[in-house]
Formats: sequence, structure tokens, C-alpha cells
Amino acid sequence: MARVLVTGAASGLGAALTAAYRERGDEVLATDRVATAGVDLVLDITSDDDWQGAVAAVRERWGGLDVLVNNAGVAGGGRVDVCSLEEWQWITDINLFGAVRGTRAFVPLLKEQGSGHLVNVASLAGLVHPAGMASYNAVKAAVVAFTETCGHELAPWGIRASVVCPSYFRTNLMDSMQGSDALVGQVVGGLVERSPISAEDIAAAVLAGVDAGHDVIVPDEPARQAFRLKWADRPGYDAVMRDQAAKLQAASGDRPGGTR
Repeated sequence: MARVLVTGAASGLGAALTAAYRERGDEVLATDRVATAGVDLVLDITSDDDWQGAVAAVRERWGGLDVLVNNAGVAGGGRVDVCSLEEWQWITDINLFGAVRGTRAFVPLLKEQGSGHLVNVASLAGLVHPAGMASYNAVKAAVVAFTETCGHELAPWGIRASVVCPSYFRTNLMDSMQGSDALVGQVVGGLVERSPISAEDIAAAVLAGVDAGHDVIVPDEPARQAFRLKWADRPGYDAVMRDQAAKLQAASGDRPGGTR
């Protein structure tokens, strides 16, 4: 039986992960930034004080922790000349530094016990980088790099690190979407709504990947296909990405020789 802390557990993938762990008999501390049904502990991942409170709660409840799931995050993005620096700062503070703060808070405890598993939820956008999503792509790629670094650095203490990189799946993540590029929000929202993949599907694949000790978990077939294309056929991958960029530009009226 594992002792697990999940952030962003009130809904979406966080709720699905919490349910999946509990269904197999693990103990879960479900956290979210707002107190609501299904949340055991209020935790704002941008607050160092809240993270220290979470460590104290884990020590009091269990005395240790087996799995830290840094799942909480927000949706954002926009074309490079439309997305503001304030939007970049907002998404970086949550999607990157949220995981960094959580990891830094819990690593001393994991080192003390000589074991543990860090699970950081990134995105396929951390591996494959479509147009119109520079800020989201950049922070998710940083989460991938951060997780790999932690895995190497903490291995002597018996601590593993896995990063999760799903493609679009049905969730309420778009409720958090912010940004001045409304067109990108519409496009991404449509992809999420039309996806046949559920949060529960992703959660099941995450648990299987964590149990297998995979460092990079690409939990759905569309994500695996896109990632394989990038490495097996880079010219083909570039053509797909640039075609997608051209369609976005055409829809916005922003193209060479024209006006927005």
C-alpha cells in the first residue's frame, strides 16, 4: 500500500488519479487550492508556506511519503507576438515552479527515508511543440527536463522521478485557460472536447507507467504516434507542424504580406 499526495485533485486528471490510487487500496492525500468535496488539504502550489504545511500534514498522518504527484496546472498559450509577458509569467509560476516548489519541499523527507517517487504531469507539449503554444510548450518542456534531472540527482537516495506527457484528453483544464490569443484557446478547446480519451484512461496508464518505473510516460496512442514521428521522420514532423501553423495563421488573417 502506497502513501500518495496528489495536487490539483478536485477535478480532471487529479481526481481520476486520486480515485485510481484509492481503488487499488493506496492511501491518498488529495490536495487542491480550494476547499471542496473530495479535497483533504488546501494547497496552493504557488505558496511555499502551503507546501511546508503539506509536508507537516504528511509527517503527522503517515510519517513518510511514497509518491508525490505534481499534477496541478493551468492551460495557456498564444502566438509569440500575441501572448504577453505577464501571461508567460503566470503560466511559468504555476506549471513549472509549482512542481519545483513541491519537489523542493518534499525531497528532504524522501532523502531521510531513502525512497520515494516523484511524478510530474507535463504534457505531450513538452516533447512536441505546435505553433501558437510557445509559453505552454516551453514550461512543459522545462518540466520534462526538471524531472529527468531530479531522477539522476536523487537516484543515490533511492528516489525515482517520472514525467507524464499526455496528448489532448477530456478534462476541465480549459476552465483555467487564460490569454489574449482567443483563437488559440478556441482551437485547443475544440481538440479537448473532441478527444475520445478520458481522464480515467490517462490515470490508468500513469499508474501502470509509475509501477513499471518508466522515466517518461507517454500514456496514450496519439501522443506516442506524434512523439515517434518527431524522432523517426523529422522532415515529416516539421511538415505537419508547419501545416498546423499555416492553418492557424490563415484563420487569424496573420500571414506574410497581409495584415492581422
